[in-house]
Amino acid sequence: MRRCGRQSQACCNQLTCGSRAFGSAAVFLKNGPAANGIAAACLILDVRLPGVSGLDFQAELAKPDTHLPIIFISGHGDIPMTVRAMKAGAMEFLTKPFRDQDLLDAVQLALQRDRDRRVRESAMLQTLARFEALTAREREVFSLVTAGLMNKQVASELGVSEITAEVHRGNVMRKMGARSLADLVRMADALGIRQAQH
Repeated sequence: MRRCGRQSQACCNQLTCGSRAFGSAAVFLKNGPAANGIAAACLILDVRLPGVSGLDFQAELAKPDTHLPIIFISGHGDIPMTVRAMKAGAMEFLTKPFRDQDLLDAVQLALQRDRDRRVRESAMLQTLARFEALTAREREVFSLVTAGLMNKQVASELGVSEITAEVHRGNVMRKMGARSLADLVRMADALGIRQAQH
């Protein structure tokens, strides 16, 4: 949301990516706060917005779990205001007048951070989809193997032969796209489903 004046508008026009201006926080929320798809996004907020302060709007955005990086600009900033914005996750707090390059640098950093977050979220969703595609038995094997059990121990826990446990383990590795046990353990940790060793 750019409600920041001509200087920030001119800076954003220098970027190779698109930008949109919103007249108020309400208009921004009504028109969809997050850029869907692969496009990275960030918000440039003035501390003084019509209707609601930029800091209050930042807090409101945190409620629906909106992860857009925020860059604050203000001609009226003070240290407590800056601290509050940064503690709430702002990327940058620029005080007017600021150099155009400072805003451009902050926007580039914010966009890269948002791109990285989107890549991580996409990878997590793919890992979750793969896990959900496992059979119930394969999920049991996944849990036991990532807890550190060897094939013989997995077989004993499940009441199957060691060869059957090996086949299930191989299926889990293939379906999860894991190249090694360490990969599988990282996936279990990311999914939050790793058990303590038996």
